[in-house]
Amino acid sequence: MRTRLIKVSTVNDPIIIEAGELIRRGEPVAFPTETVYGLGADGLDPIACQKIFAVKGRPSDKPLSLHVSSVEMIDRIAHVSPLAQRLIEKFLPGPLTLILPKRSVVPDEVTCGLSTVGIRMPDNDIALALINAAGVPIAAPSANRSGHHSPSSAQDVLDELNGLIPLVLDGGECRLGQASTILDVESMKILRAGSITIDQLETII
Repeated sequence: MRTRLIKVSTVNDPIIIEAGELIRRGEPVAFPTETVYGLGADGLDPIACQKIFAVKGRPSDKPLSLHVSSVEMIDRIAHVSPLAQRLIEKFLPGPLTLILPKRSVVPDEVTCGLSTVGIRMPDNDIALALINAAGVPIAAPSANRSGHHSPSSAQDVLDELNGLIPLVLDGGECRLGQASTILDVESMKILRAGSITIDQLETII
């Protein structure tokens, strides 16, 4: 497989439409967010999600998060409590992944059999345009081999995954270069530290 690295000039760039079509066909695509580059596939397609695990060499018991572009998309895939709603209104789009009870439409391949799913709305126009073009939540861990450094540039992705995926969308350097904070909403416990702190999160409880 030849991996193409394409510079994205605007959110109306035709390559974003093409990337959305690839995702709908079950293929993985790497794309920028404000944190790090993600390796995205159709988050409602079990076979597409399995490709993410294969490309990354990711442990089969490590769940994926779903990237969304709207509150309506969150409601399609997760149960949103009043607390979760306040967190969404305050922090999304942004570098925060919320662990919420999943709806039945989310395949076990995403959650590794858990009853919860990670939800993220990236603060990046290219990422949001891609999700809209695909029309589905996009399962997207960082776009690197498992255990390697998370990529903050398209070239980093190409160095890691060349020949393994069809397309890398080049949106330049990621603004933050640090993975999102992961918060279990029910327990209000941070599962992974990121740029959003527990002190910030506790201000809206």
